[in-house]
Amino acid sequence: MVMKEDFTFTYRDISDRKRKNLAILDYIRRKSPVSRTDISKETGINIVSVSNYVTNYIKKGLVLECGLDISTGGRRPELIKLNLENAYVAGLDIGSEKIIAVVTDLSLKTKAKVIISRPRGAMDEVFNAAIEALEKVFKELNVPLANVKLIGVGASGVIDLYSGTIHDTDPTRGRTRTNFYSLARTIGEKFSIKTLIGNDATCAAFGELSLSPRSDISEMLYIYSDIGCGIIINGDIYCGASGSAGEVQLLLNNKAESEGVAGYSVRGLDLGMVIRARELIEKGQSTKIAELSGNDKEAITKKTIFEAAHKGDKIAQDILTDAACWLGIKVAYLVNVFNPQVVIIGGGIEEAGSVFMEALTSCVKMYAFEEAFNVVKIMPSFLKEDAVALGAAALAVRELFVNA
Repeated sequence: MVMKEDFTFTYRDISDRKRKNLAILDYIRRKSPVSRTDISKETGINIVSVSNYVTNYIKKGLVLECGLDISTGGRRPELIKLNLENAYVAGLDIGSEKIIAVVTDLSLKTKAKVIISRPRGAMDEVFNAAIEALEKVFKELNVPLANVKLIGVGASGVIDLYSGTIHDTDPTRGRTRTNFYSLARTIGEKFSIKTLIGNDATCAAFGELSLSPRSDISEMLYIYSDIGCGIIINGDIYCGASGSAGEVQLLLNNKAESEGVAGYSVRGLDLGMVIRARELIEKGQSTKIAELSGNDKEAITKKTIFEAAHKGDKIAQDILTDAACWLGIKVAYLVNVFNPQVVIIGGGIEEAGSVFMEALTSCVKMYAFEEAFNVVKIMPSFLKEDAVALGAAALAVRELFVNA
């Protein structure tokens, strides 16, 4: 079968030249301004090759010469920096509840951001809303669209590079399949900007990696609540044989938990906390959750439960602890399988705070092997709601670098 990769981020069969592009330009992004000598020392690429690569980047407008470094003897070396004035990328998060669009410069500094609600209807409506979000963010940026070099999109669902589809696994939306070529082509033609699509958790993982203050992370997982996992191996995204790696749920087709698959079913973005809170209130349990929702069970959200827990409500804290243990078991499996340095907890669940994170970490410690647990650091997402959009922008920058 032939893979359809024209509208997806490059992640396999990267040539030596492309890897050197990525190494050099990413070092410039992190350390600007730098000299050619510094780049050569850091990347291990000989100085003549570095000079040739940099000359090419200058011609393409990706980097600029910006003065002279201090000399340690002989001619003062010229400094190189990214072109942050005339080159931008856009990142789009087509989430389950909202659509977020950002524009960043090549250093991934956000220049504009827009949030709109995701329509509840068919994918055609979602496509139109995505275009609306981009139109608004480009208007806010107020620069020529020719300066926006690429649009990255993070979408929820199982990607299949062979069929060119995204499979939405949310049962409330019918678990539909959508042609991602159609979305990428529609956006690209609308703005005359190349558009690439990836899985939302994969985008989020790369965003957390790219914007982390640490430069020594090579193995990392991004846990998108209970619905997905972004995987970083050897400092780059891992998407699997067909692009669908990182799906942590099983397609149960409405099988009952009693059939022996309870530990592998999915509770969704809120880890089943809202349903649990409503059940306890119906049973007459006294809790601040009811008070904070105005005694309207339908108004309860995961944030209502978080707020009640922060106010010391025992029921809310128990709900958080149970949800954390549920997710912690899955994280423990993944820690054993991938042996990562870092696990990032995101998808909105990280806002639960210390009660949730401590319970999750304790659960991982209980079930993961000691050798794997001892090296992993489990932490909440620091990009929070912007993780997918900024990750899509980071992958867009990566794409520009790889193909420079």
